[in-house]
Amino acid sequence: MRVGVLASGTGTNLQALLDSVHGREVEIVAVASDKPQAQALERARAAGVPARAFPAGDHPGRDARDAAIADWLAAAGVELVVLAGYMQLLGAGFLARFPDRVLNVHPALLPAFPGLDAIGQALDYGVKVFGVTVHLVDEGVDTGPIVLQAAVELPDATGRDEVLAALRPLEHRLLPEAVRRIAAGRLRRDPANPRRVLT
Repeated sequence: MRVGVLASGTGTNLQALLDSVHGREVEIVAVASDKPQAQALERARAAGVPARAFPAGDHPGRDARDAAIADWLAAAGVELVVLAGYMQLLGAGFLARFPDRVLNVHPALLPAFPGLDAIGQALDYGVKVFGVTVHLVDEGVDTGPIVLQAAVELPDATGRDEVLAALRPLEHRLLPEAVRRIAAGRLRRDPANPRRVLT
């Protein structure tokens, strides 16, 4: 399966994919970012994967940028799009190009704490258990069907960096595993509940 990855930052989840599933269960054939200086682009190039930035200023709006990214991914033969720390919402037009084939990793146990700064939201709420969710992307904000989740107890956590450090290993394990399951054809909608996927 040919995979495209979108990332906005350092690209540690991209690196986890490169280290675990790339060249094995899947081929990562394109990496795109909304940030020209994103370290994720350098990680891709170091692995010999084509990488390209799509900054907002180069396009007349979100839909135009989404279309440009989708065209680039489609030209590379991408069958699955993985959002690995991509900090932009994708519109309906993009999602329609890759139906049930856009995967995201989120640093919270959805449906709790969707959207930006999930860890900050969880800290403000005073939770004792934090977690990671890998889900399919729909037109809502972190509302798509859940594929995998894992949790860690951090009863005394007080800072975002501390929580993020504890969640990173979960992200780096769950995201490649979800990609493996999709590549193996093990992911399907539950006919009894269209919001649920069976893996």
